[in-house]
Amino acid sequence: MTAPATDSDWIVLYLDAAAAEQGAARNTLLAYGRDLQDAMAALSKSGGFATADRAALEAYIARLEAEGLAPATRARRLSSLKQLYRFAHEEGWRDDNPTLQITGPARARKLPNTLSMEEVDALLEAATTHGRTASDRLRNHCLMQILYATGLRVTELVSLPLAALRGDPSMLLVLGKGGKERMVPLSPPARAAIASWLNYLDETHQASRTAPNPAPQSPFAFPSRGKSGHLTRVRFFTLIKELSAAAGIDPSRVTPHTLRHAFATHLLQNGADLRAIQTLLGHADIATTEIYTHILDERLRQLVLDKHPLAR
Repeated sequence: MTAPATDSDWIVLYLDAAAAEQGAARNTLLAYGRDLQDAMAALSKSGGFATADRAALEAYIARLEAEGLAPATRARRLSSLKQLYRFAHEEGWRDDNPTLQITGPARARKLPNTLSMEEVDALLEAATTHGRTASDRLRNHCLMQILYATGLRVTELVSLPLAALRGDPSMLLVLGKGGKERMVPLSPPARAAIASWLNYLDETHQASRTAPNPAPQSPFAFPSRGKSGHLTRVRFFTLIKELSAAAGIDPSRVTPHTLRHAFATHLLQNGADLRAIQTLLGHADIATTEIYTHILDERLRQLVLDKHPLAR
């Protein structure tokens, strides 16, 4: 197959394929696009994607280090290039894959931030009282109960369809990364919070039906008047910070993903099987889930250092 005429076409065609064949999420595609556009600009003097060789690509990665980019960022840029060139080789755009022998920087394994059970309880309590209106408080409480009960990713949470919460479900069907579905159980407090929130949504919709030209009920569980139709990731991030401050927790320690980490860590602390946690979190590789065992190892080590009489 003839290679695309421009580097921009390389990127567009690769991203189209990633969306269609891999089911890559929109945010993932945007990240790939940004990385490849940066590489495109840097490789333009070397003839672009079609003619760049291993030396040119290694020089680009070395330049990123000289600019002070973090190892994780450099590794991600290289990963994007590797995927592009693998696709180009499979499509016959190039006879070789110049990235095959290039190794990226070692990525330090950083333990994710998490919260104690007491801190999570404080956040859940703050969600019941924080908000300008009663509806805000009902929504906030429902969001936080679902998040801690299920460990959902933030995009999975804010884009939940209303239909998924109907019928007082004991299990929630979630559409995760790559279009993969999984089932996660709901705790009794989460189910109660959902029931209260749905009751409010239904009453509000019923009342609006008497107005001229009533709008149909939103298909999303957490609707918004914005372009997406549902609560945005950015707004929920801000909300988490507000709840942290209200709960007396340093907001810099807490993000939506922190609650996902807390969900997994607390399950593991209470004897849950690692494979079960992998399934609940939607991790494709159990190695990703194993990071939570390191959190427990570190806590046990710190416990000995703090509490053992011979450590003083």
